Amino acid sequence: MRIKSRWHKNGTPKSMQQVASVMAFIIWRVAQNALERMRGEQYDIDPGPQYFAFLRELLIFLIQIADRIAYQRLDAGQRSEFTTALAIRVAGILHENESDLLGSPPTGSHQESFIALLNELAADYAEFKYTDAGPDFAFLRYLGNRVMATMAQKDRPWVIDQIMSIEAPEAVATVQKGMHDLFEASCLTPAKQGDNL
Repeated sequence: MRIKSRWHKNGTPKSMQQVASVMAFIIWRVAQNALERMRGEQYDIDPGPQYFAFLRELLIFLIQIADRIAYQRLDAGQRSEFTTALAIRVAGILHENESDLLGSPPTGSHQESFIALLNELAADYAEFKYTDAGPDFAFLRYLGNRVMATMAQKDRPWVIDQIMSIEAPEAVATVQKGMHDLFEASCLTPAKQGDNL
């Protein structure tokens, strides 16, 4: 998929908030694209709660990927600022879309429930490794299992392989490219290089 990951005017430093906002939109588009491809492959993902359950899992995974890339490029303060802004903006986009289709939840907001789930799963994702080659097998397998739980019973035998072999690698590659382009064009100097989580 094609994404817009270049600024109109290069050479002007961008804030972490600006970079995070653009990256949030890219992550949203990547997750939607994966969902639509899976529907095209005849996976039953109906508009409604299941649709957003699938999106939540993929969005949280992609936020983790962006955070790992930020870890490689930024100091601790910058990374925290970027990832926090990214999570809040992704949660806001999800909230707007989910509210439009499903209305407001009985308590709280879609944004609050997304952030709560993100915080809950962050500890699990922290156990997995990410290198320049991408997320390790366990990282991808965990996503596959999480997505499987959102799927119709008839689709569950095949969904993990679809996620691990096709959807997640393509999504990760797009997020990696977006992060690289945005950080390079934002005049952000890498704080450290060569570190892996």
